[in-house]
Amino acid sequence: MKGAETATDMKEDATIIRVTAAILARNRKVLIARRRPGGRQPNLWEFPGGKIEPGESPEDCLRREMKEEFSIDASIGEYLGASLYRYDFGVIELMAFRAVWEKGAMRLRDHGAIRWAAPEELATVRFSPADIPFAEKIVSGQIPL
Repeated sequence: MKGAETATDMKEDATIIRVTAAILARNRKVLIARRRPGGRQPNLWEFPGGKIEPGESPEDCLRREMKEEFSIDASIGEYLGASLYRYDFGVIELMAFRAVWEKGAMRLRDHGAIRWAAPEELATVRFSPADIPFAEKIVSGQIPL
């Protein structure tokens, strides 16, 4: 896996798009979701989440995205860090948080597939570049499940 760029690698005039990601674990596995074909980064895997709307906190964004994308209620916990990555469409600041599935039946609305992956499996998954640093931290045990 190749890591994301650092803030010093970014141009000062780059617009940063703030996005959240849920590290939602169950039975020592983490939820990952595959992007649909035809959109940006088709068929790559990611930690679920989404773009922060104006006036929204990262935690509120993540709660909203889990409801919109998977029809579940989630509580948002510990902040786990951020990664920056320059895509051809802009710079993404991806902020990861622990999340807990509180209630609701999981239904896919935006993704092509989901799976529960053990840490050792993450090294073989084709992740969206901004998500790679978090996958690496889970694999190495820096983010325990």
